[in-house]
This record gives sequence, structure tokens and C-alpha cells, in this order.
Amino acid sequence: MSINKTSLALLAAAGMAVSCVSMAQSKADTGWYIGATFGQTQVDLEDCGGGVTCDDKDTGWRILGGYQLNRNFAIEVGYHDLGKASQSAPGASLDFKANAFELLAVGMLPITNEFSLYGKAGLYRGEVEATLNITGLGSDSLTETNTDLTYGFGAQYNFTRNVGVRAEWQRYTAMGDNATIGESDVDVMSLGIVYRFQ
Repeated sequence: MSINKTSLALLAAAGMAVSCVSMAQSKADTGWYIGATFGQTQVDLEDCGGGVTCDDKDTGWRILGGYQLNRNFAIEVGYHDLGKASQSAPGASLDFKANAFELLAVGMLPITNEFSLYGKAGLYRGEVEATLNITGLGSDSLTETNTDLTYGFGAQYNFTRNVGVRAEWQRYTAMGDNATIGESDVDVMSLGIVYRFQ
């Protein structure tokens, strides 16, 4: 009888220990975070060549915030300045500026305690401003907004429990308006830093 009571006591203690570790791990895997990224943007411009010169690359930056629900899943919001692009021909040029607000679901695959791969997908609300400049006639601007899909993937390395770095690729699909200024995909290659509140 005493052996059974001892066994039960040991099992109960072991169960409590496992539960405490699980709760601690669960708490460590959740929480708010903020971050910023910096990198190169590329706009998928059409009608380049044949006298039309295109500059489709620029520098972009993003600020972001999110909440990690568990070790494998987070919700993230952000604002992304996507830089500029331009097309030019003799006597005229067309310049584009773009930015986007985004809401993303992020799925994470931990490889080690410090290193993980992730994929993300969601919606963006984008704004593209197009400015037409004609030599001798001046310029005129038109701004279009649209909502569409964005997705990407990357890797994150955590130097500490609070600080990590990211490298990622992301695409914003069909920015603009095909009926007026045209639609283009925008790709971003970036590096960033993430700070997690704990």
C-alpha cells in the first residue's frame, strides 16, 4: 500500500514538473514583437526596350509589429515603403512611388532553438502614385489604391530571447490599377531586426 502511495506521489510530482515546463515553454513561445527591415525592391515593369529605358530597382524599408501565438504561428501587421521606379523615353518620363499596409499570417518551422524558417501570406492595401513628365509641358500625377495578396518566405536567427535577425523575400501582387496606371508585381529582398517583449 505504501509503495502504491509512493508511486502515485512520484507520478504526481513528475506530472506537475512536466506541466510547469510545458507552461514555461508555452509562455516563452508567445508574446508581442516589433521590428524593421531594409532592402531592395524590384517592380515588374512592362514595355521596356525599344527606346524606353526602365529603372525598376530602389531601396525599400518596413516597420512591423506582431503577436506570436505559439512556437509555429504569429499574426503580423506592417507598413512598407516600396521605393520608386521609372520609365523614360525621349521627351517624357513616367515615375512611380509605392507603399503598402499589410496584415499577415506567419507560419514558423523551428530548426534549432535559435534558427527557424518561416512563410507568410496575407493582404495588403497599397498606394501607387504615377507622375508623367513631358518636356516643355510639365507634369501630372495620378494616385491609385488597391487591395490584393502578398506572400513571402525567409529565415530568422535569434541571438537572444529578445533579439533576432531576418532575411526574407516578399511579393506584392498586382499593385496599381490596370485601367489607368497599370498593374505590376513588386518583389522585395530585405534584412531586418526583430525585438521581442518578454
